Parts: sequence; C-alpha cells; structure tokens
Amino acid sequence: MNAPVASAETALAVIDPKSYAAWDPVLDLFDSIRADTPVLRIESPTGDHEPFWLVTRHDDVMRISKDNVTFLNAPRPSVFTNKAGEALARSITGGSPNLVQSLVSLDAPKHPKLRRLTQEWFMPKNLRVIEADIRALAKRTVDKLIAAGPEADFVPLVSAPYPLHVVMQILGVPEEDEPRMLFLTQQMFGGQDEDLNKSGIANLSPDQITEIVLGAVKDFTAYFESLAAKRRANPTEDVATILANGTIDGAPLDPLDLAGYYIIIAAAGHDTTSASTAGAMLALARDPEQFAKVKADRSLVAGIVEEAIRWTTPVQHFMRMANDDVELSGVKIAKGDWLMINYVAANHDPAQFDNPRKFDATRDHNRHLAFGAGAHQCLGLHLARLEMRILFEELLDRLDSVELAGEPRRASSTFVGGLKTLPLRFSAS
Repeated sequence: MNAPVASAETALAVIDPKSYAAWDPVLDLFDSIRADTPVLRIESPTGDHEPFWLVTRHDDVMRISKDNVTFLNAPRPSVFTNKAGEALARSITGGSPNLVQSLVSLDAPKHPKLRRLTQEWFMPKNLRVIEADIRALAKRTVDKLIAAGPEADFVPLVSAPYPLHVVMQILGVPEEDEPRMLFLTQQMFGGQDEDLNKSGIANLSPDQITEIVLGAVKDFTAYFESLAAKRRANPTEDVATILANGTIDGAPLDPLDLAGYYIIIAAAGHDTTSASTAGAMLALARDPEQFAKVKADRSLVAGIVEEAIRWTTPVQHFMRMANDDVELSGVKIAKGDWLMINYVAANHDPAQFDNPRKFDATRDHNRHLAFGAGAHQCLGLHLARLEMRILFEELLDRLDSVELAGEPRRASSTFVGGLKTLPLRFSAS
C-alpha cells in the first residue's frame, strides 16, 4: 500500500525541536502515528527540507538498524537537517552531507575499519581498569550534591559534569578544558535550545542554528587537531593517542575522519549518559516506593540503569537512505528515499514494552533501541552502563529520600534530548 502523507500540522510537530521539550504530547503523537500509519510520509509545509519516511514501530526500527546493506548512512545526512544545512555541509566538507564525518555517518567498508581502532578499548574487560577511578569521581560528585542540599539542581551539579569528566579522562582532555568541551557539546547538540546554545534567543531561525552548530564543530576540530599533534609527539595511554597514531589500510586517518572520531567520543560520549542519568533520578524522585525498593535491593540498580536509558531515549532519531526498493509495514519505500528511524517512538511501542510510559526497574526483556542495533550500535554502551551503575550505587548509599523541588525542564531538540533542569529536594544519610 502507499502510506498517506502527514498533515502539515503533524509534519511540523515531528520536526519542531520544541515538540520534544513537551514529552507527553510528543509521545501521544507517536502513539497515534504508530497505530494508524507506522511508516508515514513527512513533507515540509514550507519546502525547506526534503521529504522523508517517519518509522515508528520497534520491529521496523530494529530491522533498519540491523540491515546496513539496504539502509545506508553516508549518502544523505545521518541526522535530520533542512536543505540549506545539507548544502552547507556539502560545501564545507567537499561533498559529505554531514558536518561531522563520524562513525554514525559512515558505511562499510570504512565504518568497521574505523570502529575497530577503539572498539576493544571500550569493552568491559578494559573498562575494569578505570572502574576505581570512576567510583572515586562518583563519590566526589555525590559529595558536591549533598553539600549543596537539601535542595539542588541535579543536572549542572551531577548529571552533566560526571560523565563529562569520565569521557574527558579517557580521551586525554585536561580537566581545565572540560567546561569548554561541555559548552561546545551543548552548542552542537543543543543548538535548537536557547538555554543550551547560550544565545538566550527563542525561536532561532534554521540558519542561525546551523551557524551555532558550525561554530562548535570548527572549535572542536581546531582543539582536537592540536591534541592529536601533542599525542603524536608524546604518546600516552589514552584514546587520543590511539586515534592520533591510528592507521587505516596502512595510512594515517584522514583529517575529517580524525576530527569526527574525536568529536563523537567527546560530545556523544557524555551528553547521552547525562540525559539518561537525569532521567533515572527524575523517575526515582517521582516514585518514593521505587526509590525505597532499589535502595533496599541493590540488585535492581542494573534495572534502573537500563530502564532509564529506554525511558529517556537521549538519541531521539537517526536518518537512513534506502539503497534499494523495499517494503516496511506494507509501505513501499523507493531506492533513494530518506527515512527517520525514531527511537523515541520505538522505545515506547506497546507491542514491545508493556505500559511503556511507566518507569519500571524490574522490567524484563528490556530490548530497547536507545543504543541502536547492529553494526552501528553505540560504541560506548558498556561505559555508559558502568558510569550510571556506579553513580547510583553511591547516590543510594548517601540519600535517604529524594523528591522534586520544582518542575523539570527538557531541552528543545530533535536529535539529542533530555532534561536541562531537575530541581530536587533530598535528605542525606
């Protein structure tokens, strides 16, 4: 069958960053779309972006994620953008539709070769080497939260700086440069939100947002070019050294690939974990019974972590291009068509998750897609789980109770989303 085209109102809601700041309404929207037209054609009412297919069912998103032959990353932007943004990226990069040439925007055979450079480093057996350092950092982070109490905003005190510091240590970025890294990450991923992009201007135009993101990418690139030069001259044991001295087919990494690799680890490596961490604390603050249950039974911490990642879904979508004619949920997709695999919708699909809006630390078979699947599954998923587990073990040791002290606020973003404020009231042990 041919799927109907979304109404102008629905199309605008899907692509409007502010839709994702109002969480329940956007979940309502995806529930409605998934039930009626799970593969829906989205066309721009203003003509400023290319048409694409919105994919909302868990099974369809899983299928696309695992089929890297039929559904490609590189030919089109891997993150939703407008026509002007794609044209700008191609003009700057010499043809690539993505400003950042990273693992998430590449296909085989290049993608697996680049991924192998650091994949082993992020495996559990290697992460055990830094587990004690992560726990020490978690303890210091909880100390700061308690010292700021009995009321504090969890995001700037805990969920933002904690994973940032972990990733910067792994990457080899000096601690004094961490505020700069956080600022640039917020500009790159939060460029659509006036608080995160630091403009203070609501309703920025797409061109203004693109300029903010472009500036962040340029600053990131210059910083990591300098860091790579230092690691070539004086190698250490960090990931920056692996990348600076890495080779593909006997040749050093292309400058765009090298910059993209650094940026994706530096930015995505902490912003997504920050969002999931804040999401878990929000759920516990709203549910004293679940907080008491997990405080009494630490075997539930792993469930808290996994459920927070699903429930929050920090990476809200990726884009793919059909490499052949294909059918999804009875809808014919033509070769060359652009698709949005929407992880928010997939992770709240009632066909896969019972009562998906409920945060349940005891949820069985939590087969969520927040880390993606297949060849492009998140490189740092083991690190994210480890960081969150350790932090919540420390939090549960030190807090007797926690509740909301105000209304949390979410970021306005179509791509990486989550809480930007989480005011809490708590009592320490």
